[in-house]
Amino acid sequence: MRITVFTSNQPRHVALIKALAGVADEVFAVQECLTLFPGEVEDFYSKSEIMQGYFKNVIAAEQEVFGEVGFLPENVRNLALRSDDLNRLSVDILIQALDSDYIIIFGSSYIKPPLVDVLIEKGAINIHMGVSPYYRGAACNFWALYDNNAELVGATIHKLTQGLDDGDILFHAFPARGNINPFLLGMMAVRAAQNGLVEHIRSGNLARIEARQQVKADEIRYTKNRQFTDEIVSEYLSRQLLPEDIGNMLSNAQKRDLQVPYFDS
Repeated sequence: MRITVFTSNQPRHVALIKALAGVADEVFAVQECLTLFPGEVEDFYSKSEIMQGYFKNVIAAEQEVFGEVGFLPENVRNLALRSDDLNRLSVDILIQALDSDYIIIFGSSYIKPPLVDVLIEKGAINIHMGVSPYYRGAACNFWALYDNNAELVGATIHKLTQGLDDGDILFHAFPARGNINPFLLGMMAVRAAQNGLVEHIRSGNLARIEARQQVKADEIRYTKNRQFTDEIVSEYLSRQLLPEDIGNMLSNAQKRDLQVPYFDS
C-alpha cells in the first residue's frame, strides 16, 4: 500500500508521517516548512510577547504528546518545500505521489487549482483540526475553547473539496474526556485524529464509511488567521482555564450531531 501526505514539519506533522509509514509499504511526504518556534520567530504567526507566551504552552503540549521532531523512517520519500510554494509547483513534479492508495492532507497551505482538482479527483482526504460544520477555518480548536465549547475540540476527517473544511464528513475524532489542561487537550485532539485515521486505514473501514454532507446551518464560527490577534490571545490567556474548567464544560456540554465519532483512549 502507498500513501501520500501533504503536511508540514512540526512534531505533530512528523508524527503523522511516521504513523502512516507504520501501515504503508511506501509513503510520499510533501512537507511545507515553517519555523519550529512560532511567536519567537516571525513567520505564519506574528512575533510578540503575547504570542511567545501562548505558543510556549502549545509547544510544551505538543512535545509532551508527540516528542521532538526527528528523522523519518526508511520507507518515506520526502519533498521539503517552503510554505506556500506548493501551489507554484507543476503537478508533473508530484506525479509519482499522486498514484497512491490514499492521499491525506494535514496542515498544508490552502491548495489551489490545478493541484486541488487532481487531488479531489483522486479522492483525497483532509484532516481538519476542528469539528465541522460547527467550527471551520483557522485555529478552530482555539476558538472552540474561547467559546467555552470544549466538547467541540476535536477533528473532522472529510473528503477534500475546493471549499475550506466543507467536504463530506467521513468521521469525527475526539481526545479522551476529563479534566485536561486546555493546551494538552488540543494536542490530544490531533493525536486522536491521527490514531483514528490510521486505525480506519489499517482495518479497511475508511473505504466503507458512507460520507455525510455537512449541515451549514450548524456553523458557529468561520475564522480567519487575521482574527487570531494579540488582543484575542491575551484575553484568552487571562481566563487561565484549568483542567477542572474543561471537565465542567464537557459535563455540561450540549449534545451535538456527530459522524461516526472516534474517541481516543
